[in-house]
Amino acid sequence: MRIQRCVTGGVAAFLFATAGCAEPDGWALDPGALELVSEEYSSEYQDLRLFRVSEGLEQPWALTFLPEGRLLVTERPGRMQVTEGGDLQEVQGVPAVNAQGQGGLLDVVLHPDHETNGWIYFTYSKGSEEEGTATTLSRARLDGTELVDVEDLFEANQRSDPGGHYGSRLLFLPDGTLLMSVGDRAFDPERAQDPEDHAGSILRLTDDGNVPDDNPFVDEPGYAPEIYTYGHRNVQGLTRHPETGDVWATEHGPRGGDELNRIVAGSNYGWPTVSLGRDYGTQEQWGEGRRDPGMEDPVFEFLPTLAPSGLTVVTSGRFHETWQGSLLAGGLGSERILRLVVEEAQVVHAEELIPGEVGRIRDVRQGPDGFLYLVTAEDDGGLYRIEPME
Repeated sequence: MRIQRCVTGGVAAFLFATAGCAEPDGWALDPGALELVSEEYSSEYQDLRLFRVSEGLEQPWALTFLPEGRLLVTERPGRMQVTEGGDLQEVQGVPAVNAQGQGGLLDVVLHPDHETNGWIYFTYSKGSEEEGTATTLSRARLDGTELVDVEDLFEANQRSDPGGHYGSRLLFLPDGTLLMSVGDRAFDPERAQDPEDHAGSILRLTDDGNVPDDNPFVDEPGYAPEIYTYGHRNVQGLTRHPETGDVWATEHGPRGGDELNRIVAGSNYGWPTVSLGRDYGTQEQWGEGRRDPGMEDPVFEFLPTLAPSGLTVVTSGRFHETWQGSLLAGGLGSERILRLVVEEAQVVHAEELIPGEVGRIRDVRQGPDGFLYLVTAEDDGGLYRIEPME
């Protein structure tokens, strides 16, 4: 069968030429893996139906798409699972993680040349109670259901007590470099304003964990050369718009103050000097105010609180033309997805999707088949697929 280019609303997706634009060549989920949960969800422009692909996952954190219709899912306690149909097979060879608090096995993505080199990249909290822990980047290859050639590529430069704000999302850019978010580690948020400390930053690395020679601070004294942007609290959503090239991030505020940010190299995003959020205990304004002219303002504040985690861009011709180019932001405490319409780097409209239906949404991604996939951060979590009704 031939490949055609399906274009809807100016955003292109390469999809299989069947009736309209359907499944891509080489990736199709076994229909027997799908359990219909509901077909009663409505959105502003189309009705949706929800399928469960797998259940029984313990605190799943991220998902990515392997060849031949398989998915790879990380579980925060330190496991990876591969789906075979709807069944789960545990992957052996995962490094030991420190899974206290928010720590554990975190994001997972494929190298852009995965088909050739087989590399899978993932992040986790490495260390111990005595030595402290740090967000760490590793890579490996998958041989059947075992990780081989496992190697740590990078570790954030200061360890601290286990438990809080590790980040950590990964995003490969078109030039082959890798963005990696690192949280402020919670207990000493001022670290996010220290340009020599990786905490509270988005880093840019080569695919072997080194420093690209065109990073914004690579020749600046007093700056860690890996830093791409800083002044972040805890970025857990990271994606790139394929049409505009803009990189977008969602991050947790304190009480309120959850943000959508457009990521610009070399910028300071203000935390904790300025914030839209409030102190958990006193409800007083956090930091020195809501804005500072020398720091980047968020593009959008999530009100009410979203507790954002997971971020993707809709480019699939399966969905209504009004969805094309929309950002989809997953929510933990809010238990929903927000569809954000962005024009000229500004959010002009927001719509709630599946509120309260599946639990805390940790990750949301568009699959190579053009459908939407998500995992829920529950002790008995699930992997789900969202489809438009015909």
